[in-house]
Amino acid sequence: MSDDIQYKKKQLRRYIKELKSELDANIALSSSNKIFSEIESLPEFKAAKTILVYWSLPDEVQTHSFIDKWYTSKKILLPLVVKNNLELRVFSGMDCLEARPPFGILEPVNGALASISEVEMVIVPGVAFDLNGNRMGRGKGFYDRLLKQKDIYKVGVCFTFQIVKEVPTNNDDITMNKIIYA
Repeated sequence: MSDDIQYKKKQLRRYIKELKSELDANIALSSSNKIFSEIESLPEFKAAKTILVYWSLPDEVQTHSFIDKWYTSKKILLPLVVKNNLELRVFSGMDCLEARPPFGILEPVNGALASISEVEMVIVPGVAFDLNGNRMGRGKGFYDRLLKQKDIYKVGVCFTFQIVKEVPTNNDDITMNKIIYA
């Protein structure tokens, strides 16, 4: 990746982090509910039997109630960080989650192993998105490497302040089919 793109991504991450520090928890929850209401109305969501989503951190679009609502009627997969990749695990309730380093994220350590080939839709977090479907993550490339393996309907989710005019990208970055924000 060029130094210029790397620099622009670093600056954008710093800018969004500053905005996230001002995020009110009630507004985040209200915005998250709007986002997931829109996701639930998508034909791709209605048709999907297996959905990959993430267990949200406090500064991300909140996924907990969405996961809790759907895991008994759809197969909900959550990512587990293993070295430099994401392993997919079935969410079967709170008992399968455990906080793990390096990020302290609750991950489905005890969930059954699943394959990317099963996934019909993925809900992807990001630091920033643009309206062309470009996404910038936290910089480790976990989702980009995973999503290169199969063409899946990809929905990027974020708060309105995370939508920027242009996300700096390179050839390794995977674009989203849809961006939903509130």
